[in-house]
Amino acid sequence: MSSAPRTITVERPLLQTHCSLGEGPIYEPGTAMLHFVDIEQHKVYHLNTITLDYNVEKFDMPITCLALRRNGQGLACTSAQGFAVIEANSGLRHLAMPIPPEYQPFTRFNDGACDSKGRFLAGTLCSKERGIPGQLYMYDPADNTCKIIEPGPFTDSNGMGWSADEKIMYFTDSLVNKIYAYDYEDGKLSGRRVFVDSISHGMPRGTFPDGLCIDNAGGIWSARWGGSRIIRYTPGGAVDLEVYFPTALNITACCFGGPDADRLYVTTAHCGACGGDASRQELYPDSGNLFAVDLSGQFTGGTWRHRFSA
Repeated sequence: MSSAPRTITVERPLLQTHCSLGEGPIYEPGTAMLHFVDIEQHKVYHLNTITLDYNVEKFDMPITCLALRRNGQGLACTSAQGFAVIEANSGLRHLAMPIPPEYQPFTRFNDGACDSKGRFLAGTLCSKERGIPGQLYMYDPADNTCKIIEPGPFTDSNGMGWSADEKIMYFTDSLVNKIYAYDYEDGKLSGRRVFVDSISHGMPRGTFPDGLCIDNAGGIWSARWGGSRIIRYTPGGAVDLEVYFPTALNITACCFGGPDADRLYVTTAHCGACGGDASRQELYPDSGNLFAVDLSGQFTGGTWRHRFSA
């Protein structure tokens, strides 16, 4: 009989950001800055992880995920409706807005990441009532093309990333409680299989996998919406470790950072986000705040996503 996974408990947040829907943390090694978003409040946070000083940019539409750009050019992102870059003093410059006009009121982009060629992959949310599926798009700056590379249908397209050799891409379909693995070659997906079926691993119903990151041993760290925790899966898909946040309910995403890439930064969402039960906030008062987990001597981050090439 296998033993229960080890648990790390994190009692208090690093910073009280009071996000509605904190998401998408990304660490910038050259500046020690952590960038993350509040989707519902249309905000992008820029945190100096050394001083804990931060500033916030506000946009006229949701920013849903972020990517560093090459050559220190700042940030790329997905907005609710497309792929864009964030330009100093001038806000968003969209590169592609591929969601059909008739879908736009009912869906949006959600999570995404860039491969080693600098192509930006990002997925959308389903609208069950309107029959609109979640789908996975790719924007390629090399030829300025944007296309659907995996039609799904998915529910809430979420956390994604690549193995160190980029031969496997992981992709989360939140509301069916699954993380898929694909064979990945030069922007093409094949061989989809279930990497993790969360419910079969004993995760409580009503909790869902959200964002993810990958360590240098190939372990997948999956944030658990509604579950107050992050689960580390081995490359074989076994539950290896749980990081538990007793004061936060909706754990949304995580990334490694710090000088030695052994600090895990974790975003969370308010209990009332996405139509949730806001009355639960009293029991989980740090839902919406930013956490950090010291993993020195235990884990370090891997190369699981890359910089945008435009």
